[in-house]
Amino acid sequence: MTDTTLTQTGATALGSIDPGRDTARNNLVIRLLLVSAFVVILNETIMGVAMPRLMVALDITAISAQWLTTAFMLTMAVVIPITGFLLQRLNTRPVFITAMTFFSAGTFIAAIAPGFEVLLVGRIVQAVGTAIMMPLLMTTVMTLVEPAKRGRTMGNISIVISVAPAIGPTISGIILSVLDWRWMFLLVLPIAIGALALGTSRIRNVTTPRIVPLDVISVILSALGFGGFVYGLSHLGESLNGANPAAGFIPLGVGLVALLVFVLRQVALQKVDRALLDLRTFTSRTFSVAIIMLSISMMALFGSIILLPIYMQTVLGLSTLSAGLALLPGGLTMGLLAPFVGRIFDRFGPRVLLVPGSIIVSAAFWAMTRLGESTDSLWVTVVHVTLSVGLALLFTPLFTSALGSLPPRLYSHGSAIVGTAQQLAGAIGTALFIAIMAARSSALMTDGLSSVSATAAGIHMAFYVGAFISLLAIPLALLIRKPALIADRDAIR
Repeated sequence: MTDTTLTQTGATALGSIDPGRDTARNNLVIRLLLVSAFVVILNETIMGVAMPRLMVALDITAISAQWLTTAFMLTMAVVIPITGFLLQRLNTRPVFITAMTFFSAGTFIAAIAPGFEVLLVGRIVQAVGTAIMMPLLMTTVMTLVEPAKRGRTMGNISIVISVAPAIGPTISGIILSVLDWRWMFLLVLPIAIGALALGTSRIRNVTTPRIVPLDVISVILSALGFGGFVYGLSHLGESLNGANPAAGFIPLGVGLVALLVFVLRQVALQKVDRALLDLRTFTSRTFSVAIIMLSISMMALFGSIILLPIYMQTVLGLSTLSAGLALLPGGLTMGLLAPFVGRIFDRFGPRVLLVPGSIIVSAAFWAMTRLGESTDSLWVTVVHVTLSVGLALLFTPLFTSALGSLPPRLYSHGSAIVGTAQQLAGAIGTALFIAIMAARSSALMTDGLSSVSATAAGIHMAFYVGAFISLLAIPLALLIRKPALIADRDAIR
């Protein structure tokens, strides 16, 4: 059976039209989704370097300010698992309009917010749109793009997923150096509205919805499980420091119990094709290993994004703008490499990328363990660029191999699981690195060490933990193979 035949078989099973019938329309849909996804994902990390400015402008504490990021990630973790149902039940165009409407509305609310509470609501509404957009993009690409060309297209997606969060601190640093914090949203708003208007007029439906029952109990368990898990991780530092032991451990425990019940329910429901998230995706070894490697990679990305700005501003004494600009070359490197990585994947498969990529990421983290109080900021940029090169070699083959190993009828579930794994891994990376840094630095300051030296030592310890975790990805890279073409009739059972 030819590649085209297999693609058409899978597309029909999913309920879509023939992906080869209107190439120009399909390419337009994917380009619009890529641009829109880049805009919405960018906002996930744009608040990082803005925290000190917002604390002064809104007269709030650091804990309150952190909620602007925590609430965003929490909402993403709750909404993403539901997108598997939405992408089967609704068509491409209405799902896109829903996502961009939520994001545009949230951006507007944040831009005009008179105080912290309204700004927090705006961030939550933004996050709903962001959570829907990425699974929509991935599912659409897997449906429309033939397997032989998926690596190249997934390379473009990896630009969105990796570069947008990486350059978020840079963009916010540039904006805040000359403008008020509201301009972080005012500058994005016309772009978001423009993408919504263009997508509404130009995007065409590329799938046919099918009736899928919604299990309300699974939705509730999902919200408690993923929401409690992310919330607990975000406040784990408070628990480890002894400031508020219940802040992290109780919601984390509730989240883990709810997740266990959620998994058991999905296993039961998937036997009659009613699962909110079909976990038969994990019966594919390639998918399972790729999800583990992707989680390690996202922990590395978000952990470095949160720690390096703190290190450069607190320890090295750089300004917000300088810290943001120091991270810009790394983000640009990932963007420039992604298309080439996609072409290499299409031709040679994942291992030639994953093995060196995992080694480079680990080497970069070990180099970060050498950062100290007198390190030149240029060396920080070099190390971050090295990390970015390694991550660029990982993201495209991991996304493509994971989803390509699934039968087409599980694409929407696989996309939702990939998105959920990204958010959980990002939350784990952020919480773990910050908690280790805070615990170590607090202990040293109690012993009389200066705040700068204590912070440097805490960051040093956090990067050591990250370096050891990064070693786990190297042997896993050898287990991932290029997915064989799979028709829905050969679906995982």
